[in-house]
Amino acid sequence: MELIQSFSVDHTLIVPGIFTSRVDNLGEDKVVTTYDIRLKRPNREPVIDVAAMHSLEHIIATFLRNDPDWKDEVIYWGPMGCLTGFYLILKGNRKPQEIYGLLLAAFKSVEDAEEVPGAAPVNCGHYLMHNLGMAKWYAKEFVDYLEANAQNNDIYEYPRTERLVTDDGQHFYDS
Repeated sequence: MELIQSFSVDHTLIVPGIFTSRVDNLGEDKVVTTYDIRLKRPNREPVIDVAAMHSLEHIIATFLRNDPDWKDEVIYWGPMGCLTGFYLILKGNRKPQEIYGLLLAAFKSVEDAEEVPGAAPVNCGHYLMHNLGMAKWYAKEFVDYLEANAQNNDIYEYPRTERLVTDDGQHFYDS
């Protein structure tokens, strides 16, 4: 089987940032874009605490789906299985720089959260697994990073590597 696109990016070179993961043309001028919102360097930093990740998912999903300028564009917000970031799927195809302000505002909104929205048995599949304090810590860390690196193109573009494949199927990177 072929590796899917997101597994074909050299994860040893990814830095925190906002990346276009894939663009899907659904026909009739309908396009959706999946963004990789990476908070941690894969395989080099500790991953995000599961309970904090869950809280970030709830708070930011609520923010995105209530933002008057963006709510109709949001298709999905959810955590990566590796716990290093989130996926955001939006209608249309924008450059990562064009959603920088939205994501900065979303992560800043975590600081003001007094509770985790939907953290009740009737709303959530594991309502006891939340950590608002740690969610605030991770959100602030990401906000500070985004603000310090706003002009750094490395936070908007996946690192480019060419994968060399031998006749017997082994993969090698050029970096």
